[in-house]
Amino acid sequence: MDKLELQERIVKGENLHTEFKERLPDNETLAKSIVCFANTDGGQLIIGISDSGNITGVGDLDEAVRKIDDVAFNRCEPPISILPETVDMDSKIVLIINIPKGEQRPYRTKSGLYYIRSGNRCRQASWQEVRRLYQTSESIYYDETPISKASFTTLDIEYLKDFLGKYLGVSPEESLIENYLKNLKVTTHNKKPTLAGTLFFGKNPQQLIPFAKIIAAYIPGKDISIPPSDRKDLEGKIPDILENSLKFLRLYIKEEHRIRSFEPESYPEIPEEVLREGIVNAVAHRDYTINASIRLFIFEDRIEIRTPGKLPNTVTIENMKVSIHVPRNPVIYNLLNKMGMVTDVGSGVPRVIKIIKEKLNKEIGLNSTEAEFILSIPRM
Repeated sequence: MDKLELQERIVKGENLHTEFKERLPDNETLAKSIVCFANTDGGQLIIGISDSGNITGVGDLDEAVRKIDDVAFNRCEPPISILPETVDMDSKIVLIINIPKGEQRPYRTKSGLYYIRSGNRCRQASWQEVRRLYQTSESIYYDETPISKASFTTLDIEYLKDFLGKYLGVSPEESLIENYLKNLKVTTHNKKPTLAGTLFFGKNPQQLIPFAKIIAAYIPGKDISIPPSDRKDLEGKIPDILENSLKFLRLYIKEEHRIRSFEPESYPEIPEEVLREGIVNAVAHRDYTINASIRLFIFEDRIEIRTPGKLPNTVTIENMKVSIHVPRNPVIYNLLNKMGMVTDVGSGVPRVIKIIKEKLNKEIGLNSTEAEFILSIPRM
């Protein structure tokens, strides 16, 4: 930018792509400005110009550049590449920070806040706006983002220690637990619990994420319009929700009893591994940007698992049948994998199809809408 162009910018004033700062702001304000440009359409942060257009100069140029570079790299997540340049205006140095539209959106400050540019100001993005940013970028997954109202104290540390010991075979000292949490993406580097961490290890996950539950209902008929005769909201940590879902299903799944080698054996009408696969897939692959719960319906002729969110990009009903895996929530999937609750990548649906075909000589139903994915498992 040359002197003439800067003068034109000053005359036009602040707008979507231009912000003036009379002096170098504090780190948090600086991070906010950088993030909001990167999340929107890029722009210039011009330091040494007052809001009224007076030229004040940047002061210590080297210190300003060092500080801005440090903030862009260490206080923005992911780090943001910037390009500083200077213009001499009436013997005063004005510093222009060029901030490109980010390729790894959405960006957030170190404190976990998302900002966007709106007109001539920066403002905190709503969750709907953050969701749209995630939909346009696959660089960061939603389940590894921090929960604003969560803190390290909202995690169930004793439960977490048991998990590390049982499934990872480690018993870390108290001082090392934080490192394990960061490596598993249960927390961010500043100890803020992520979505996955809250759902898996939170003391009360639904207090922070009310919709993260399964609504289970038994409907004495074949139509959704029939009022349920039994309904439960299944809440708690993800492992608890999964186990309680199976307990609810067992109440209504028929069993055939046979005598084999003088010992009675039970044969459920739908193998439990099929039910488990359906529930686990719903929890692992649902869209957590949608404020809706998973719904589990037990009809007289079928089991329906309705998962919020349409299928991820590139995934279709047809390629699901022949094994494809596009992780929507890789942190949650990884934790389930460590528990042995997920099977070979992409093999779940093909295996369910095979088992139901062999057991009942029927086909499962797969349907995707803009709002949800529906798995329908036929009963005997």
